[in-house]
Amino acid sequence: MKKGVLLINLGSPDSTDVQDVKKYLREFLMDPLVLDTPYPVRKFIVEFAILPKRPAASAEAYKKIWWDEGSPLVIISKRLQQKLQEKLDVPVALGMRYQNPSIKTALQELYDKGVTDVLVIPLYPQYTMSSTETVVLKTNEIRKKFFKDMNLTFLNSFYNRPDYVKVLAERIKEQLPENFDKLLFSYHGIPERHDQKATEKAKKHPELNIKTYRDQCYETTELIRQELGLPGDNVFVSFQSRLGKDPWIKPYTDFVLKDFPAEGVKAIAVVAPAFVADCLETLEEIAMGYEELFMESGGENYKYLACLNDSNPWVEVLAKWIKGWESTEN
Repeated sequence: MKKGVLLINLGSPDSTDVQDVKKYLREFLMDPLVLDTPYPVRKFIVEFAILPKRPAASAEAYKKIWWDEGSPLVIISKRLQQKLQEKLDVPVALGMRYQNPSIKTALQELYDKGVTDVLVIPLYPQYTMSSTETVVLKTNEIRKKFFKDMNLTFLNSFYNRPDYVKVLAERIKEQLPENFDKLLFSYHGIPERHDQKATEKAKKHPELNIKTYRDQCYETTELIRQELGLPGDNVFVSFQSRLGKDPWIKPYTDFVLKDFPAEGVKAIAVVAPAFVADCLETLEEIAMGYEELFMESGGENYKYLACLNDSNPWVEVLAKWIKGWESTEN
């Protein structure tokens, strides 16, 4: 069996054109693991409540962070793929859960090279239904339809792997300002009902050792805090990017940032450990929008700390995991 690797990230519109953004949002929001309502309800919400207005606003946000080469998320992911390929003897392909390059195109690329045994790495440190789970289901669906003789192995989460914790802690350390009151760990939020589903599943299947997304985020923070040697009161956890009126897991990052200055927290550093590559959410929402919010609320110093992206230490860690899989499978 010839081996290969498939990296999968979230995805991005093909351009900042409103129609491209609308196409991306439609695919993303119609995913039943993202907006987990019955199809008729989901269709109505997406087509009549979200898509008439949101694409134009999102397109403007994308324009603020768009690179000459294209989407930062896609470009960074491609650079990561290329650096990994230079360190490995097996083919490395890249796919996006939504839009391009597609998972099908990536699997076809590996298939054309004779690959039959694929390690799939969803580039999400923590596992939740709207990130890793939807990648697993979609990739398996495509394999069954088009690549029946392929064997897939999934690396489903890595937030608590010691080498990941170490490389992220080092990435944070090299960017930390000399003086700060708090290091804020701001994670991508999810609806409370998503975590409730994980809780119910954990009760039914204790042998699976299922943890809620919220618990994974707090564990990530604690592992990084220990690696950095920071006091407990120097770190804080929050969740950003709410959508709709349903309750999402708390505390909300924007609320936290508004309250911090009045509590004497005037200088903060912010990291986004739900992502390994910078994207719209980190570059526009966190690095721009939240800085403005914090400063308007009385803050004095705000610094966003970049993701792992295609940094060489992160490439080394991924290469190590892949080589470990190769040796185990042989």
